[in-house]
Amino acid sequence: MTVRLTQASAPLMQTIAVRDEFGVTRDIAIPAERALTVFVDKRELVTLMTLGAAPELLVLGYLRNQRLVEGVEHIESVTVDWEVQAAAVATRGGIERFEEKTAKRVVTTGCGQGTVFGDLMGDLDRIVLPPPAQARLSQSMLYGLLDAVRRQESTYKSAGSVHGCALFRQDELLMFVEDVGRHNAIDTIAGWMWLNGVDGGDKVFYTTGRLTSEMVIKSAQMGVPIIVSRSGITQMGHELANQLGLCLFGRATNRHFICYSGFDRFDAQPEPPRPAAAA
Repeated sequence: MTVRLTQASAPLMQTIAVRDEFGVTRDIAIPAERALTVFVDKRELVTLMTLGAAPELLVLGYLRNQRLVEGVEHIESVTVDWEVQAAAVATRGGIERFEEKTAKRVVTTGCGQGTVFGDLMGDLDRIVLPPPAQARLSQSMLYGLLDAVRRQESTYKSAGSVHGCALFRQDELLMFVEDVGRHNAIDTIAGWMWLNGVDGGDKVFYTTGRLTSEMVIKSAQMGVPIIVSRSGITQMGHELANQLGLCLFGRATNRHFICYSGFDRFDAQPEPPRPAAAA
């Protein structure tokens, strides 16, 4: 039996305007990220965050790895429609014990596995961050923060294969935690803040991981308006940061960085142009 699949691949890159450490504004390409809600026989299953290169295969692989369907022959079709950001799966005989199999959700430590539930985006309007006048970061403080991260002893330096996250007050390191997944690390910091009644309005969150939509949302939920990452950003992370009023820095190491959004929270002190290398 054949499975009918649409061919709804989506653009993998998007161009945005950024500002670098020299105060220069330029265009760069960043990976796209989009939500895809999967429905199985008209019942909502999960929302996956994806680039959208091969969404039909992604859905099939998800069903297989979650052991919801015993064989591909049980799938009649997978139809992806990006206008409604949904994938409709039709099975040939239904999924036995669907509610039982999907009642318990386990979040793994893999960096790309995180699950987003349907009402999460609807709750974003409730998040209110302090205005730019009350939550800012200067270029010199950013350099101090990056130097503190560089000097921090870490598992990554010894063994690699982990992500590190940290909470700062300007360039003062308040907490540093590592985990095999950046989502676990940020959740640990959020728990520490909650347990100790720490407000996020005057804090800066640092991560070694990508600035995806999930990381931006979690930081906003913690009340932290400024995020610094050693890595890059996705299109949806950028869109949500603009929507929520977050300041995002990426590719930040030593005295290099890119400010992706929230320029009004950043007190820039542009570096002098570096001399051109000798021919």
